[in-house]
Amino acid sequence: MRTLLADHPLVTHKLTLLRSEDTDSATFRRLTDELVTLLAYEATRDIRVAPVSVTTPVGVTTGASLADPKPLIVPVLRAGIGMLDGMTRLLPSASVGFVGMVRDEESLVAATYANRLPTDLTGREVFVLDPMLATGGTLVTVVNMLLDRGATEVTAICLLAAPEGLAKIDDAFPGDNVRVVTGAVDDRLNDKGYIVPGLGDAGDRLFGEI
Repeated sequence: MRTLLADHPLVTHKLTLLRSEDTDSATFRRLTDELVTLLAYEATRDIRVAPVSVTTPVGVTTGASLADPKPLIVPVLRAGIGMLDGMTRLLPSASVGFVGMVRDEESLVAATYANRLPTDLTGREVFVLDPMLATGGTLVTVVNMLLDRGATEVTAICLLAAPEGLAKIDDAFPGDNVRVVTGAVDDRLNDKGYIVPGLGDAGDRLFGEI
């Protein structure tokens, strides 16, 4: 597993605003959208492209176009939905799949309740959207689902990550075909599995408490 920390002043600035308990849901959604686009720019730096010829008003030159098969974007429900617009803005031609995961608050084990993924992902690059990489259990499950379907590379884009979660992903996927791109690596997890200092429950802050 590879980790990319997007150490950029704008990323830090927007994360600081996201962390504040005074940031309302509307502002939180806007900041998440902006932050995801910044993280996606870093996450797609090595995306596969193919050379193409293009005719300009004054001549012909060679450019690049996204290679086939096109990438797949997978937000993890429900909080990952808040990251989808920012990602598709950068990759409008990508397909979108969905995985729903719910975590038992006692055992901290995540279970799958929804799966809307292509059965065959052979040769495809996949970008997983999940705001918080905490214990790592959810991401391990989702990445295994994608690799089992033939995905060649999986990149998880997370607003924040905990060292414990990163270690779990690294243990589960020691190769170079899995990568985590995050805006910050925080201190630790608390006894409830929340990232400290973190930003609270991302789903509740995006959409309101249920």
